[in-house]
Amino acid sequence: MKFRKYAAIALLSLMALPAFAQDFIAGIPRNETLIIQGTPQQNADWFNVWAPGGGAAANLNGLQQLTTDTLWFINPEGGKDAWQNALASEPPSYNADFTEMTVKLRKGIFWSDGVEFTSDDVVYTVQTQIDHPGMAWSAPFTVNVASIENPDPQTVVFHLKKPNSRFHTLFTVRWNAAWIMPKHVFEKAADPLSFNNNPPVSLGPYQLQSYDKGGNWTIWKLRDDWQRTSIGLAAAQPPEVKYVVYRAAGNPEARVIEQRNHNLDVINDMAPEGMFSIMRDSKSTASWLKGFPFAHPDPTLPSVLFNTKKAPFDNKDVRWALALLIDIREVALGSYRGAANIAALATPPTGSAPDDYYAPMQDWLTNFELDTGSRKIKPYDPNISAQIANMVRSQWADQIPTDPAKLQRTFGFGWWKKDVEAATELLQKAGFKKSGRQWVKPDGTPFTIRLQVEGDAIPTLARAGTVIAQQWTQAGIATKVDVAGPTNGQRLSTGDFEAAIYWSIETWGGHPDLSFFLDSYHSEFIKPVGQIQPPRNLQRWQDPRLDQIIERNRSIAFDSPDVAKLGQDFLKLAVEEMPMIPLMAYNKFAPLDTTYWTNYPSVDNPYSASGPNWSNIRYMVVGLKANPDAPKP
Repeated sequence: MKFRKYAAIALLSLMALPAFAQDFIAGIPRNETLIIQGTPQQNADWFNVWAPGGGAAANLNGLQQLTTDTLWFINPEGGKDAWQNALASEPPSYNADFTEMTVKLRKGIFWSDGVEFTSDDVVYTVQTQIDHPGMAWSAPFTVNVASIENPDPQTVVFHLKKPNSRFHTLFTVRWNAAWIMPKHVFEKAADPLSFNNNPPVSLGPYQLQSYDKGGNWTIWKLRDDWQRTSIGLAAAQPPEVKYVVYRAAGNPEARVIEQRNHNLDVINDMAPEGMFSIMRDSKSTASWLKGFPFAHPDPTLPSVLFNTKKAPFDNKDVRWALALLIDIREVALGSYRGAANIAALATPPTGSAPDDYYAPMQDWLTNFELDTGSRKIKPYDPNISAQIANMVRSQWADQIPTDPAKLQRTFGFGWWKKDVEAATELLQKAGFKKSGRQWVKPDGTPFTIRLQVEGDAIPTLARAGTVIAQQWTQAGIATKVDVAGPTNGQRLSTGDFEAAIYWSIETWGGHPDLSFFLDSYHSEFIKPVGQIQPPRNLQRWQDPRLDQIIERNRSIAFDSPDVAKLGQDFLKLAVEEMPMIPLMAYNKFAPLDTTYWTNYPSVDNPYSASGPNWSNIRYMVVGLKANPDAPKP
């Protein structure tokens, strides 16, 4: 699509958006301000990141990224320096049987109101969430913690109910983690679940300056005492970014215009056409990859999530039938314009996963057999990714690799064959019948599906939902796309969906351990539909074999050579049961404007995640450098 046509469409959309002029930063020097794409806040007055908050999205207004802190971080890009001590001064220390974990804290860290951070805050955080079911980390703390003590201001000792070598991961950020609460603030609140924590005290280098009551923007200012934070204690130079603005930036087309006008430095995600247009035409745009597909590959796995507590999605034959009615090539082209890294396994094909899982499991996938009730088939096709590459080669000829290994790293290792005949046999095995062109459930009612997507916030996944809905409808299963918008997270967590295009699998990125999502898949965390499901098992998948894998993983060290073997056991079970249909890596089209700021992270300089909703972006914010050629204020 030519940019002139693209821009004309986008300009029309701007008319419906609030305050796109720079009024929201009136009085703030533009050359000291980093402007980041956020989302409209449904409850802008809510700053309690530890409680649901009536739809507030703390992960997209800067609260989580700039003011919270916890014990450790892991850079999702991996590398030898991936592990980062934050509030803790060193890695966790376990006893021999992993029933006790000791943490040593840094000295000299203060909340933004001048109160010193100590072990009292950590103890209060854990006990308060145990005492108040419904808080963000109540369930895992309740299940794991027998007691907690702090013998001195810099020491915390956790006594666990049973061995768990992964307990420290609750306090280890890859995207988020159990943030430490300010005891001196929350202990004065009548109810921590209804307390809006407004204004919030900050444990990070930035603090709240102002926000729009309508939820369109939030402004954060560098603390005068930024040195008294975990980032400040490790910093060699003061941050050059003095203000950070998280602001609603409209639909994907509007984001292109805003960045071209230099009113939006960091975009979270956009449509592939916009990314391709910017990269072809702009001289002031940086991206994670210099060439096609330009995108940043998050260690996150967009999938078709099934609500396994609702019939007929509680039947694996139905789930497998729906998988075999998908042509992943059409999904890749329709969602990412071919710039997709497809995934047949229940782990993203990014970071170390290709070496840890995808390459070693190709023989198993190729020989995997599925019983349709009439026959056994081998549904895996290792050549589909190469077919997708060939579909886009004419447009990006010089940037599409020809080496098979490089093709696999860019486009994926393979996926399931579209097989209408096998899907028919599986549905018949489950008691379904065809009435004319439409499938009918065993109870005689039409088989229809409500397929939920978030919408413009993640355009690639919305498009994937549209393509899959069309494919299922053409196969005789009437499927309607349900755009949830800002209610998407709440509806997913309470089970108010049948099927959805989203993710419930996220990994550390550069480490084979799958506990970042896997630990929360244990059946002890399953909640009835209608109640909030703790992260991240949104499909509410429950299986004794799954519990056994998780419990075994908890009993071995984080860096044990058995970690990858247990990971493969999980991936094989997920293939057999198909509780979700893995689609692809979450390739995010996230262009970065260099007009005011430089030194953004990239594949060649992966010192931080660059996604605005990632908590690790705090390392990017303090690592940016002012562009000396920026327009003068």
